[in-house]
Amino acid sequence: MLNETIPPIDVMLADGNTLVLSAMSEIFEDDPRFSLVATSATAEGFLGTAMRIPIQVGVIDWQLPALGGARLIEVLREQPKPPRLVVYGDGTGDLPRQAMSVGAAGFVSRSSPTKTLLDTCAEVAAGKMVFPFVDVRELKNDPLHSLSRKERQMLEELSKGLTNRELSKELGISTNTVKFHLSNLYEKLSVRNRAQAIAYFYSQRAGSGDPRG
Repeated sequence: MLNETIPPIDVMLADGNTLVLSAMSEIFEDDPRFSLVATSATAEGFLGTAMRIPIQVGVIDWQLPALGGARLIEVLREQPKPPRLVVYGDGTGDLPRQAMSVGAAGFVSRSSPTKTLLDTCAEVAAGKMVFPFVDVRELKNDPLHSLSRKERQMLEELSKGLTNRELSKELGISTNTVKFHLSNLYEKLSVRNRAQAIAYFYSQRAGSGDPRG
């Protein structure tokens, strides 16, 4: 019986810290399970490469310039065959839950052993979701997690102070559709108006308390 050679996993790395990026490159190049396709110091660079070259797994910094990890994940999710993304970041606080909520396939703390990062990427390539303990009950109870992509996009644009007419132009939808989405948005966030929705958005980004009272 012939031994079948398992092809290496095509991986791309993106980190704003050049020292971290260089160190990660070395460990992936030394592991025969992986084939390092490319590296990038920016979200835009990662996105441009991922749109041109098939990548199975991407390892990204959550604070990746300039779009940020969350926005990069959301953009890639709209592509036909997006890579599965592992966020490599600060393991303290709420970051693992945030990464899961926007669609990451895994999370590894920067303080974890090198083997943990490599093994996580191998498991993610095999179709698994790999996260440290995350209370899924909290994830399901997070109103932002219940928003559709269009509603989330609308909330982000709303936070910039855009009027309904400006939202209509920015999102390419009618003003009536804007009103429909806003109504659903307010209901899901349990707020009564635009000002409260914006306040809630910024409070969640800042990690502060709930402004809805």
